Amino acid sequence: MNMKRKNIIRSAIGLLALLLVLALCNAFLGPFAVRIMNLSAIYIVLALSLNLLNGFTGLFSLGHAGFMAVGAYVSALLTMTPAQKTMNYFLTPIVPWLQNIQLPFPVALLLAGAAAAFVGFLIAAPALRLRDDYLAIATLGFAEIIRVLITNAQALTNGAQGLKGIPKFATTWVVWGCAALAVLFLVMLLRSSFGRTIKAVRDDEIAAEAMGVNVFRVKVTSFVISSFWAGIGGALLGHMITTIDPKMFTLMLTFNILLIVVLGGNGSITGSVFGAIIVTVLMEALRFLDMPMNLFFIKTNGLPGLRMVIFSIILMAVVLYRQRGLMGSKEFSWPGIDRFLGLLKRKLVSKGGR
Repeated sequence: MNMKRKNIIRSAIGLLALLLVLALCNAFLGPFAVRIMNLSAIYIVLALSLNLLNGFTGLFSLGHAGFMAVGAYVSALLTMTPAQKTMNYFLTPIVPWLQNIQLPFPVALLLAGAAAAFVGFLIAAPALRLRDDYLAIATLGFAEIIRVLITNAQALTNGAQGLKGIPKFATTWVVWGCAALAVLFLVMLLRSSFGRTIKAVRDDEIAAEAMGVNVFRVKVTSFVISSFWAGIGGALLGHMITTIDPKMFTLMLTFNILLIVVLGGNGSITGSVFGAIIVTVLMEALRFLDMPMNLFFIKTNGLPGLRMVIFSIILMAVVLYRQRGLMGSKEFSWPGIDRFLGLLKRKLVSKGGR
């Protein structure tokens, strides 16, 4: 059996095993555990969207919370029933043209991603003329502008009250299906000629431009694609928790996604997947740090935010001692697993012969 066919069989078995695990978890785990599992899938989508910019294109952006907000609000408004909209907009009536619109969830999800991509294009045109820290500050400013606009557009977004009673379409199969599509899309994109181009731009813009690459166009395209998937992630988040408001989409949300990318490894799809699962689980496992504690010689009345302090320390430790993250720029592959197992076997044999 040749290696290519062997890898295809392994991948098929791995996919079936993942589907079986998801089915068992969805059937036997409690609602809270399933919620954390599904949140991990949404963070995978968001981490991949940010990694496309930070890791593969070399653009330092802090505006993803804004694109998530656009996606969440667009999808929610397009899927809510007229009665639900009337209940939410009790202070200021909703704009008439949006009152009776109700679309199927898949259509609304795609339109949410498209709306976020459009906003990303509008932001990319001026912002991507900047570089490094200036670009990060500009994208952060644009994200805050989006949040403020959502807060003040009372007749369109219901302002600071947010939206409640959003249909719960983000089931286990939907969110993990979207995560799988995001991984597949990014793998195919990076293996294409455009993927090689964005890596060339990341490594050396001057050399890429000298070879005839339109660097600005490549950056804008990458930014728009990243914004699209951020909008998808925001829409899934809204349909999972069934309520959204502008305070959800602050810098802290972008920080969580950035933590996943840095921890997993800039420029690693596998790292983003593992990092999303690890960070999401740890965020809930460490929640006790924000609550009152009585540990023998340590007693507190509750320190809200201590959990994020721990995550900040983890982030600093990774930056100082493991700058490439858990995976660096490496990816999971069956030949890589074979090499690792062969190396491990040789080490065990050499130890046993001593």
